[in-house]
Amino acid sequence: MFEVAFRNLDDIFHKDAGCSSELDYIEATSWLLFLKYLDDFESDKEAAAKLNGETYTRLISNEYRWTTWAAPKTAEGKIDYSVALTGEDLKDFVDNKLFPYLRRFRADAENADTLQYKIGEIFDELKNKLQSGYSLREAINKIDELKFRSSEDRHEMSGLYEDKIKNMGNAGRNGGEYYTPRPLIRTIVQVINPKLGDKVYDGAVGSAGFLCEAYEYLRTSKELTVKEFETLQKNTFYGKEKKSLAYIIGIMNMILHGIEAPNIIHTNTLAENIADIEEKDKVDVVLANPPFGGSERIEVQENFPIRTGETAYLFLQHFIKILRAGGRCGIVIKNTFLSNTDNASIALRKQLLEECNLFAILDLPQGAFTGTGVKTVVLFFEKGSPTKNIWYYQLNVGRSLGKTNALNVSDLAEFLSLESKKGLSENSWNVSIADIDNKTWDLSPTNPNRKDVIDIRTPQEILAEIELLDSEASEALANIKAFL
Repeated sequence: MFEVAFRNLDDIFHKDAGCSSELDYIEATSWLLFLKYLDDFESDKEAAAKLNGETYTRLISNEYRWTTWAAPKTAEGKIDYSVALTGEDLKDFVDNKLFPYLRRFRADAENADTLQYKIGEIFDELKNKLQSGYSLREAINKIDELKFRSSEDRHEMSGLYEDKIKNMGNAGRNGGEYYTPRPLIRTIVQVINPKLGDKVYDGAVGSAGFLCEAYEYLRTSKELTVKEFETLQKNTFYGKEKKSLAYIIGIMNMILHGIEAPNIIHTNTLAENIADIEEKDKVDVVLANPPFGGSERIEVQENFPIRTGETAYLFLQHFIKILRAGGRCGIVIKNTFLSNTDNASIALRKQLLEECNLFAILDLPQGAFTGTGVKTVVLFFEKGSPTKNIWYYQLNVGRSLGKTNALNVSDLAEFLSLESKKGLSENSWNVSIADIDNKTWDLSPTNPNRKDVIDIRTPQEILAEIELLDSEASEALANIKAFL
């Protein structure tokens, strides 16, 4: 049922002149899903309060409830079209009444940790992109068929929602920044091994894939007590996200995975001066894939001791600072970080090696991130003691990766089996800190076990990669021209 409903939604959005890409499709899906979820959530809270002889005061007033404006029902449980808005009346209500009403929630909330505040933040910068009120009515009818009441329903829906995020990522570079391959995320979470009671953080949360996977990892780690489950729900997972669309996607993704009121803040993490981070702000675990290739303004760079315009390098400084002593981090970063010769790169590598134990580097193959030609590595480190030895693993999947041939769990199985004991193999080796140049701190992975590396790609695969890089270069030039 859910799969058909999601497919039908895409068909509706595709026909509407206001939705031109997968990004628009998932934005519309997200805010509609959120309002339907919110209505079900408040109905459940109200029913539970009645059973306990208590009163639950709804956040959403009657006129703006889903069951009033979107899906009023007849006695038979069908949508009552004599009351339900449609066409221009529906679009006018959503654009000029509903969205302004929900935006005011942020100003009216007592603090930023409340669901009321999050509702206001979600709708503060979003707008209804559907141009036809009839398309909107069709979409509402499909959303209304979806149920959030059972964990099985949410689990199935979360998988489909993840697929939509993945499709959005495959649609282009702007969407790709929200999506990290889930097999890779699960692997990073397993290596970092968060524990119940840890504070888990992602300062570049995107679609919240890392937090969702960490939640699943901890939720299934043992039979949880009521108190442990409450801790998992309220005091374990934290994130920050700068972009409006990513913010709502991240919140919706966490909700579908079972976290009722996600602790995600809509803010630019890098706008915070890291000198202001106090002990009470620090976390036990960082899991992240910060945006790379971006550039921050001079005033943002001034928040960091190592000045650089490269967004990912600023995030790495933030993560090192926000970790408690003994805290652990798994972060995806461009492989050029390991060897760049500019002063900022050298200084940051030096800081990482001196303040943290960089215990493993996973070197990912080209194409691990579908839709980009960027080559990446994963850094695994623990804060509090300097690095003495680095275990490298060079992932060789034996095939060319891409949209139709993505990274999978079995590709990472050997890495996981060897990592726990830092085992040596054709693809893994150790490097002593004493063997690293203390002027450049170059960390480039040079596999001593493979003397002759042969390019096993077919001519077609090489040409496809050239075309992809040409396309990215053209897009970058177009963006520069548009900026100028």
